[in-house]
Amino acid sequence: MAQPSADGAFEFPVRVRYHEVDAQGVVFNAWYLAWFDEAMTEFLEHRELSYRTMLDAGYDVQLVHSELDWRGGVGWGDDTVVAVSTAKIGRTSFALDFQVRVAGEDGREVTCDARTVYVVIAVDGSGKQEIPSIIANALGEPRPLLPFKE
Repeated sequence: MAQPSADGAFEFPVRVRYHEVDAQGVVFNAWYLAWFDEAMTEFLEHRELSYRTMLDAGYDVQLVHSELDWRGGVGWGDDTVVAVSTAKIGRTSFALDFQVRVAGEDGREVTCDARTVYVVIAVDGSGKQEIPSIIANALGEPRPLLPFKE
């Protein structure tokens, strides 16, 4: 069950599936973006905004930028979560921070850091929109997990 962590981030459990692991014995890099997409949806739902509700209100979000930094690998059978936190909220875009965390001897070890920027768009195809209150309320106050680069 997903829940907030000690640092206030939302944690979404990820079960590493056999087909996600490459010949090196770790999760292939492309799967991380899929995990983040799923974790983002659950993060919003946990904050009482289902994706269906957002779409029905006329809004969607579009990924426009993502940066990932790996510190270590995640393998099949590892106890893994994706932590999610709002990093920044702008006028039409917002950034979420993600961390892949794996159970270790001293608690959870971060194996991957990422920041993804999303733009709010209209489902009718009319383009980007200012962040509506239903999305802003679900995002909450920014609590970045990562420092901002200068």
